[in-house]
Amino acid sequence: MYEGWYGIGASDVVLHTGAFNWTYTLGTGLFDPFANGCTSVVYAGEKDDHIWERLIAEHGVTIMASVPGIYRHLLRTGFRPSSTLRHGLTAGEPLARPLLEVWREQTGRELYEALGMSEISTYISSAPSVPVRPGSPGKPQKGRSVRILENGEIAVHRSDPGLFLGYWGEDRFNSEWFATGDTADIDADGYVWCHGRIDDMMNAGGFRVSPLEVEKVLLLHPDIAEAGVREWRVSETASIIAAFVVPRVGASVNEDAVLAFIKDRLAAYKCPKQIWFVPALPRTPNGKLNRKALERP
Repeated sequence: MYEGWYGIGASDVVLHTGAFNWTYTLGTGLFDPFANGCTSVVYAGEKDDHIWERLIAEHGVTIMASVPGIYRHLLRTGFRPSSTLRHGLTAGEPLARPLLEVWREQTGRELYEALGMSEISTYISSAPSVPVRPGSPGKPQKGRSVRILENGEIAVHRSDPGLFLGYWGEDRFNSEWFATGDTADIDADGYVWCHGRIDDMMNAGGFRVSPLEVEKVLLLHPDIAEAGVREWRVSETASIIAAFVVPRVGASVNEDAVLAFIKDRLAAYKCPKQIWFVPALPRTPNGKLNRKALERP
């Protein structure tokens, strides 16, 4: 993981923007820098949009880690890191292509994404040694044994050194493959293309549709800053795909324009039947999109 995502060495200074209340932050922000003999910068003060830029400059931070939602917010505030920063790391939710493009343009740095979960940590990623392909979190890291199950789930072999031993109060995990709950395809070059959590799948006229797939298309629209998609029940027996869209600042966009845009890029059964424009999307304390909390304005 250190080679296949961080590109980390003993001389590095690592800064994570989150609190130490989940495995991504605790590992990337503290334990992993310590394991590699380098420095970790920890901030536990009041919220301040410009504190991260100042900490990077004051402490010579070389690697920054966060979630896409925080990177998006920082870029809106004019974030420009000092020359010490080599690259950024991102995980926790998919990295939207428009966000990656703005990050590259505004900072001149690369942003390396990883896919992971508490049971195995990050195990698929891009890195200084694994070129970024926008829209993909990267490749399985060296030494990982990963496959796609018949139902589309990513599975990791039990021999993986990072795999957990089991859940508290249950028997030790002894199955040959651990199903992660994330669905994806792997292309001929080994890059993984995610379709979202299997339990987030929507039912559209009997077809299973990934909200992540629809959100990626919506974010290609030049006037859309953020997008969230969920199955929306309209009666006891029927539901539709609904999209919640945050327009870019100063943009003028309407429902008909958005529907026309996605109609040419998605199969008809995958297209939202309802578009709602909202000022912001609900997010968890860690910055991840909370689809279940998406509500009509």
